[in-house]
Amino acid sequence: MKLKLSSMKKLTTILTLSVLMFGCSSLTIKDATSSKDETQRILAMGLSLEGSLAEAKKLDTPHMVSVVSLQIKNAISKNIQDDKDLQASKKFERMTTVSEDGSKFISSEISEIIKDGFLATDIDELNYFIEGTKNLNSGLVNHTLQVSLTYNSKNSRNYSSIDFCDRWNNCEIESQTIRTSSSGAFNCSSDICKFSEEMEIRLSDEFLKETLDIGFSMQLISDKKTTKVKINKPFLMGYLNLAK
Repeated sequence: MKLKLSSMKKLTTILTLSVLMFGCSSLTIKDATSSKDETQRILAMGLSLEGSLAEAKKLDTPHMVSVVSLQIKNAISKNIQDDKDLQASKKFERMTTVSEDGSKFISSEISEIIKDGFLATDIDELNYFIEGTKNLNSGLVNHTLQVSLTYNSKNSRNYSSIDFCDRWNNCEIESQTIRTSSSGAFNCSSDICKFSEEMEIRLSDEFLKETLDIGFSMQLISDKKTTKVKINKPFLMGYLNLAK
């Protein structure tokens, strides 16, 4: 009998804890849903940031005021950045060329200087653009990122592969073997030369559209060096507005 009573007490305790945990979980979900609803309601009013935050202060609890205020700031900040990206993309769109039959696309060329160390000679000169080819029968578009990298070194780096990175800088999501062509060494001094390597990187239409929201980054891999390259959102937007 004592054993049965003990078991009943344990069962009652477990059921009580389960009810409490479910209640807390339901409350959290409800709070999250309510805060999103309130944020959308206030944003739909079309107020300025200051006006939206003033409206959020009218909510019932300090917790709700805090959560909704943060969501409003993030949403308005994103809208401002999206508008900047859209305006910047129009410049890249105007610089993208399309063949008469609409089967070939060439983006504008981007030039960047990458600081690679403490010395004045520790710089990489990066240039890239995208070429696209459309199959007029199937409508399928394939893209190639043309990359040129010039750097100072004792020896050629001989890049052999790339790793694509996600938005959290995890660069192990996809790899691709690449072939490079080198112009050899030039402008040599006693212990250093300038080298230039050109490489072609295949990019699917699906991949570019999936990364359009934030752009994408990748690592150029060699036995001697890893070089990070970032392709930004406005550049992709401008190119893809025509390469379709």
